[in-house]
Amino acid sequence: MEPAQPADRVPADRLPTGDPGPGEPGETDAAPTAGPARVEPAGTDAASAAGPARVDPAPTDPDAVAQPALVESTGAVRPSTVAEPSGAASLDPPAPPAAVDARRSDRSPKDMAISLLVLLIPIALLLAFYRGFLGGDQPTQVDPSPAIEQAQGANAFPVSQPTGLGDDWRTVNARYQEVEGGSTLRIGYVTPEGQGAQLVQSNVPAERLIPAELSDRAQPQGQTDLDGRSWQRYTARQNEQALVLLEPGRTVIVVGDARENELRRLASSLR
Repeated sequence: MEPAQPADRVPADRLPTGDPGPGEPGETDAAPTAGPARVEPAGTDAASAAGPARVDPAPTDPDAVAQPALVESTGAVRPSTVAEPSGAASLDPPAPPAAVDARRSDRSPKDMAISLLVLLIPIALLLAFYRGFLGGDQPTQVDPSPAIEQAQGANAFPVSQPTGLGDDWRTVNARYQEVEGGSTLRIGYVTPEGQGAQLVQSNVPAERLIPAELSDRAQPQGQTDLDGRSWQRYTARQNEQALVLLEPGRTVIVVGDARENELRRLASSLR
């Protein structure tokens, strides 16, 4: 009696006795020819046979499990880190030009002239009122009497006073003072033509007085007779001219930018 054989194996007496042909398996290859045999691994329990084994993952950090890891792709580039080319133009739009004041651009030369006239007319009216009613362009007049009386009281030299001059001769200054080498009486006038004239009487020596009053370059220009007295005509500073009377104990000078006829009128009035 032959021993029992597995159900999926072919009995030995059923195998062919001839040599296996080319490409045909031998005895060792009989099992694959008939089909794979089901072989249960040894030692497997029922749970293993029922399904694959369940493997628990290793314990991990709860925070790491709760939030997925952020992985930045190597090919992605953040927009903020992209460097602009050195020659590229800025992407920001250009600033708008400053707004032009339409009121200024719309003003014509005629409007500007009218605005100027509006400012000048009140100024012209004020000047006219100042000159016409307040005498703003008229020089301030002074009384020469105190200075003349002071010179007469000092009795340093004979003092002469202008007489017969009209009201259009305005006295603007009068002063008597003692200076080095003598004393001087000085009276200033504005002539009828609006020019300046000055009367100087002094006992300072003529060689010192004339250069001080007329300049160092003053030169005599000849004589002229006025009311029986001989006066010398002199050049003076800039456009001025002078008449000089030399007497013992005093020197009289009439000088100014007035015309010669007005200077002669003032010299002739001295008494």
